[in-house]
Amino acid sequence: MKNLLLALISGVLLAISWPTYGIPFFIFFAWVPLLMMEHNIEKFSDIKKKKLAVFCFSYLTFLIWNFVTTGWLYNSQLPDGSKSLLAVLFPVLTNSFFMALVFTFYHIYKKSQGTYYGLVFFVAIWMCFEKLHLVWEFTWPWLNLGNVFADYHQFVQWYDTLGATGGSFWILICNVLAFYTIRIWEAGRKRKPLIKNVLMTAGFIILPMVISLVKYYNYTPESVGSINVTMLQPALDPYNEKYQKDSLTIENDLLKLASENSVLQSDKKSKIDLYLSPETSLPGPGSISERGFNNSLLINNIKGFLSQHPQSVFSGGISSHYVYKEGEEKPSTASYLDRLGIWVDEYNSAIQIIPNQQPEVYHKAMLVPGVEIFPYIKVFKPILGDAMLDLGGTTRSLGVSEERKVFANPYNKSVIAPIICYESIYGEFVTGYVKKGANLLTIVTNDSWWGYSQGHKQLLDYAKLRAIETRREIARAANSGTSAHINSRGDIVDDLPYGAKGALTAKVNLIDKETFYTKSGDFLSRICLFVIGALLLFIPGRKYLTRKK
Repeated sequence: MKNLLLALISGVLLAISWPTYGIPFFIFFAWVPLLMMEHNIEKFSDIKKKKLAVFCFSYLTFLIWNFVTTGWLYNSQLPDGSKSLLAVLFPVLTNSFFMALVFTFYHIYKKSQGTYYGLVFFVAIWMCFEKLHLVWEFTWPWLNLGNVFADYHQFVQWYDTLGATGGSFWILICNVLAFYTIRIWEAGRKRKPLIKNVLMTAGFIILPMVISLVKYYNYTPESVGSINVTMLQPALDPYNEKYQKDSLTIENDLLKLASENSVLQSDKKSKIDLYLSPETSLPGPGSISERGFNNSLLINNIKGFLSQHPQSVFSGGISSHYVYKEGEEKPSTASYLDRLGIWVDEYNSAIQIIPNQQPEVYHKAMLVPGVEIFPYIKVFKPILGDAMLDLGGTTRSLGVSEERKVFANPYNKSVIAPIICYESIYGEFVTGYVKKGANLLTIVTNDSWWGYSQGHKQLLDYAKLRAIETRREIARAANSGTSAHINSRGDIVDDLPYGAKGALTAKVNLIDKETFYTKSGDFLSRICLFVIGALLLFIPGRKYLTRKK
């Protein structure tokens, strides 16, 4: 019962730390009860299957954390309009399983090599686990620990140096120190070591926040100019209107919003330089052929609109496809359409449209598992068949761009990063746009799959971390909200509420200086990978030295 209670406490502390409803400061102690549970089982329990016990108790902890923080996934709808139970069960149960497995690995190593090496292993393996969640096809970094301060970004301004992965490292170290402080007290009941360790733990927690607040209040962006942006928010129902309404009607409504907001609201004399539409805002049903961009009525209508607004550019999200000619090399994501006898690749894309120029296009590279990509299709499709979630998009894996791409504006100095929805969760990934020359981050997204829930709020807050890491301002256009202008300190300067139909205009600064994090990326995760290797190699080495002695 004591171990069960400790597991429950950790689960609750992790859950109530999370944005956008929680208080993140609980995170510095959230792991301590779980670490104590593992220690109790290892040292004092007469349970025969200790590894299984650690796995089960930790699974309960992570189940609480995952369910409370991402339970909003249940709002996803199936094609018949019913709630998708699979949309919440699969990620919650699977991610909790992976987390419990990683924690059990820590238990096994600690039992073999002792507490000190075990705690080092714990920090390193969890960092490696979070890095894995950023790169593999089951990618789900929503609960990476560094995200916890997204709603309190004033306390993590040093993310421009170490990124959100640095935040994960900080949180893990503080929890280990807190746990170690308790163990020192339990072992010796001596006041001096207790005071020393309490002060050290408090220092590790408080000092980075003090440094961050100093940076926050003294930060001055080095702008190389500014542009005026209109972020369009059509507020289409993603399950019905978006994929059933006529494409020209959808576009006309979008261009009407743009026309009504063709000057800066704060300065009626300032024209708009960039019109930004949400993810897959066009065409509605179907997709646009990339072979036929020049002949597309939808794209030519936008060019006609831009001809009435000289030196303005349109960028946003579209659904597109590419038809392969006979003999043309096809990627693994291409599908054969029997009824048409053609091979085709489908994309979730960002496009830039300028009159008298060929449209530029970028294909979303970080795809949502189970919705836009069938993870490890060669392994699981024979087992699962076509069991993917259909959220009005596709039940096949989409094609991707292998490298980041940026859109340069010929009329001014702006170079935008066309970040598409889910991609905004990935810190090192986003720096790839900046390395290509982006001086402004644009995010096009459709967060309305989950209704008015924590889902769209958390995704908006995670974008604030990308602004800090790269020190770039963000223009964010969302289908149903929240469209927002975020400055390079992570502050939301202005926004358009969820569910509102309209447009948000903003004057955004262009910044071209690269941060240390942009240059180095998640180097702490790479160091931890080497640490894991060294600790594993240490086991046979230690056994050899013991035998020799």
